[in-house]
Amino acid sequence: MKIGVIAPGSMGAAVAQRLHQRGAAVATTLEGRSAASGARAKGLPVQPSERALAEWADVVLSILPPGQALNLARRLAPALRGKTFADCNAVAPATVREIAAALPGVCFVDIGIIGGPPSGEGPGPRLYASGEEAKSLAPLRDWGIDLRPIEGGIGAASALKMSYAGITKGIIALGSAMALGASAAGAAEALRAELAASQPDVLRSLERGVPGMFDKAYRWVAEMEEISEFLGELPAAPIYQGAARLYEAIAADRAAPAADGPVARLRGFYQRK
Repeated sequence: MKIGVIAPGSMGAAVAQRLHQRGAAVATTLEGRSAASGARAKGLPVQPSERALAEWADVVLSILPPGQALNLARRLAPALRGKTFADCNAVAPATVREIAAALPGVCFVDIGIIGGPPSGEGPGPRLYASGEEAKSLAPLRDWGIDLRPIEGGIGAASALKMSYAGITKGIIALGSAMALGASAAGAAEALRAELAASQPDVLRSLERGVPGMFDKAYRWVAEMEEISEFLGELPAAPIYQGAARLYEAIAADRAAPAADGPVARLRGFYQRK
């Protein structure tokens, strides 16, 4: 099985490196990618373009920011006929079904990744897989990938991912929003003291999660929008549009920091020595 991984972001590169280190035939591409992607892909076989990678591979793992997932499938559709394509992105079930529909003649697998990038000899993330072709990816387990097929057809794995991320990243959004609100109102010290006294586990979790979010906020914008799409007409759906706008503001401040911007205020609240 020849495995192509698009693209070598933090998760994609780590998955590809795990496969490579365990002896799989794997490659990626640096087409349109940054120098940071090149550094993450160091030591991996590289194909000159996305299309060349798709033509070489038997299986393509799409691991991208969710806003790029559908366009990638559309670009590569002619090169993927007769091959297996696994969408591993944080998208709503309706979106993953649209991606599958854009790939006629392709064996499609819906994958939701839960957990951080694999590192060293650690277990790595869980790749929950659904759809009729999910079990065809079982060989990935031989190369250190924790693949877990689930029932429910295409869309089930994405629904699991949306639900899980809606809880974990939603909590980080709530913790960020309330810390910023308390800071603006002059109640930050009192809020932190109360959390330390009555909710120490919550505070410790946010002390890890909020600062760890800053460099990932730009990727979480589209993910929050996908979660809102997933919830559809449920009354909670607008909450995740709000979370998307919050992460958008944090990402913008991260790119061009302001002395009293949201990143600085959140650092002041959650990263005290």
